Parts: sequence; structure tokens; C-alpha cells
Amino acid sequence: MIDQTNDRKIEHIRAFDVDPDIERNGRYFDRIRLIHRGFPEIDLSAVDTSIEFLGKRLSFPLLISSMTGGNHELVRTINRNLAVAAEHCQVALAVGSQRVMFSDPEAAESFDLRKYAPTTPLIANVGAVQLNYGFSAQQCQAAVDVLQADALYLHLNPLQEAVQPEGDTNFANIARLVADVVANLDVPVLLKEVGSGLMPADIELGLQSGVRHFDVAGTGGTSWSRIEQHRRQSTGDGLGYTFQDWGVPTPVALRMAKPYLDRATLISSGGLRDGIDMVKSVILGASLCGAAAPFLKPAMESAEAVITVIERLRKEFVTAMFLLGMPDVVSLFGNEQLILEER
Repeated sequence: MIDQTNDRKIEHIRAFDVDPDIERNGRYFDRIRLIHRGFPEIDLSAVDTSIEFLGKRLSFPLLISSMTGGNHELVRTINRNLAVAAEHCQVALAVGSQRVMFSDPEAAESFDLRKYAPTTPLIANVGAVQLNYGFSAQQCQAAVDVLQADALYLHLNPLQEAVQPEGDTNFANIARLVADVVANLDVPVLLKEVGSGLMPADIELGLQSGVRHFDVAGTGGTSWSRIEQHRRQSTGDGLGYTFQDWGVPTPVALRMAKPYLDRATLISSGGLRDGIDMVKSVILGASLCGAAAPFLKPAMESAEAVITVIERLRKEFVTAMFLLGMPDVVSLFGNEQLILEER
């Protein structure tokens, strides 16, 4: 029997089919214009896009961000195709929320992905708010174990939960509970917003809890508020539409997080749609760049379709580095001299 959480996962996926405006297309990165070098003084074929993340080598700084999971053939297909593609291209992969596997044990199969991605970084995922609803560090470890993950995302989604008809909205004193998970887990814990942005105050609380990796996940891409609006039609209000663009654009969130680069690793996600957005993110201090929406429909089709999207992003990324005269990602990281203007 498919439980309510499983049903919700499928409803989320189907919402993309009926409402193209879920993808907000903020294009906030377009406000940043980079320099161009007529004399790049490097060989395009020699540009090194590789990085190290969670102790593993990636071909370029791409993370396929969290999407879905559950006891349904569609989500099993999506996650399998994403994992095969991530391994083939040597990029990182984060799964969707694993809460469902604790109410429906058969859903765990959709997160059993290490057999498809034996060497690339995999990131487990649980909603931080669930720590206020009886979720324990032991269950977080179980989520990690199923995936044989290299790290755990604790995602922060207060807006989504506020709009969700059956949302869990007790976010009181969660930082204290996050600290307990960090202390008891055998892999690093990463904090992630889901499309409204992490602020310096959030990073401060995370650092105090022992977290060292932060996915700022700002506005500009998928609106989970608008997705949940499709599930609250019976309420007769438009709460999800009202808040569909609530939050801080990803480039702004990265800038605000810059003072923490000596203590924290930043991940940029939320509205990144091409390799140029990725390059701009690294310039603004991100060590890794996440995207989800561009991979959803290809993942329903095949691993090869996902690989095609990844290779497009990689070509755009390396071309932008070449045109900036940057031979490797280290020279790109935090190098704001490459910014010509911001509008």
C-alpha cells in the first residue's frame, strides 16, 4: 500500500507536467557580467575542471540536487537513471527526502543506489524539521546506510511546510537537535535550504551545531511553494502563489555567506541553469553547484538522456573558464576580479 508520503512524491512530480511556471526562471545570475579575454593565454583542451568533494574526485563541480524517492516505479526509474549518469560522468548526486522509507519500508529500494554509482559521492537526505517530530540520529544513520552515502543533507524547508496542507511546522530549537545528529553520525552533515536561501544567521547556527557544509539554495529556480499550492486547492486560498518567489536569490545568498569561507564550504543551488551560472557561482565562493529541474524529465527517459544534460553543462563550464583565461577551478574560486559589472 502506498502511503500519504509516497502519494505526495508523485504529486510533486506530476505538478511539473501541468504547471510550467513552477520553474520560476529568475535568471538572477544574468545580472552578473564577466570579463572576456581575447588573449586567454591557455589551451582549451588543457583546462582542468576537476575538483575534490567529500574526499572524492569529480570531473567538474556539479551536484545533481535532491529530487525524489519512494515506493513507486517512476521514482525508482528516476533515481536509477540519475545514479548511473552521475557515475558515468563522475559528478555528485543527492537523493530526495528519505522520510518515506520509514513509513513504507519498500520505498528504501529507491535509495539503494550505490550499486549503480560505486565511486561517485552520494548524499542522503532528511528534513531537519522531522527532528522535532521524533526523528532520531539513529534514523538519520539508517538513511545514510541505505544509500551508503558520503554525507547527509538535513534540508530546511519552512516555507514548503507552511504551504503544504499537512506540513510539519514546528521549527523551534532545531539547531540543538542538528548538533546531536552531527555528533552521532559517521559522515558529514550538510545543511540545505530548498529554494528560499540560507542567511548568515542560519550559517551561524549551523556552525555552532558543528556543520561545515552549507547549500544556500536560493530563489530563482523551482518553487516548492507553488508546487504545494497544487495540493492545497481544497483550501480555497492562494498561499503558495503569494509566496512562490519568497526568499533570497542565490547569487545574493552566496555574497552574504562570503565571510564564512574560512570556516564553511558553500554549495550553490537554486536557479542554476547553465555552465555560466556554475562559473559565476564558483567565482562567488561556491565549491559545488547543484541543479535538479534540468534533470527531472531526462531522468524519466533514460540515463543517457541525463548524461546528455551533464555533458552540455560541462562543455559550457569549460568554455566559460577558457574565455576567462582560467586554467583550473582553483584559479576561478572566489576570484571576483573576473566580474566586469553587476546590474
